[in-house]
Amino acid sequence: MNSKIEKLIKQFAKLPRLGSRAGQRIVLALLQDKTGRAEKLANALLDAVATIRPCPMCGVLTDSDSALCEFCRDMSRANGQLCIVRDLSDVWTLEKSAVFMGRYHILGGLLSGVSGIMPEDLNVATLSERVKNENIKEIIFALPNTIEGKTTQHYVMSILGEGVNAKFSELASGVPLGGDLDYLDDGTLSLAFGGRKEL
Repeated sequence: MNSKIEKLIKQFAKLPRLGSRAGQRIVLALLQDKTGRAEKLANALLDAVATIRPCPMCGVLTDSDSALCEFCRDMSRANGQLCIVRDLSDVWTLEKSAVFMGRYHILGGLLSGVSGIMPEDLNVATLSERVKNENIKEIIFALPNTIEGKTTQHYVMSILGEGVNAKFSELASGVPLGGDLDYLDDGTLSLAFGGRKEL
């Protein structure tokens, strides 16, 4: 096989939830397409890499000319609630379900010795200051119901410590053990958010 094609397949295969077979199908479809889709995709990707950056406050990816993302700029969302999530896909899931109207904080992963994600890899350096400055009254953990999710939750609670004047809560019924937000329907997510329990 052409080494350039092989190299391209390997790059696609490294993407989350894709393997070598899916990577191969995508690459072949792009290379055999006569409408210029591959070039449009490459240009869009280069433009995104050049202009999209994480919000310095919450970690949500944004291409806004403003320093902050749309959630951090929106004063109607300054309601005293802060939802801590693993990544941007969790923000999108929650926004789609419309069960949460406060602000977000993306950790950028979950603590995991197997995956090599350590405390210093998480986006927590400014969290305590943010909770104080934004007058946060409730910190809601919307992390996966897994060992890694619970370990990360306990770690974040420990670094916030006693100095934070906010209650902690987590999603309740509806999130199965080992469950990810990505796989929950809107009704289940709404139940989990509405029935969240204090920690």
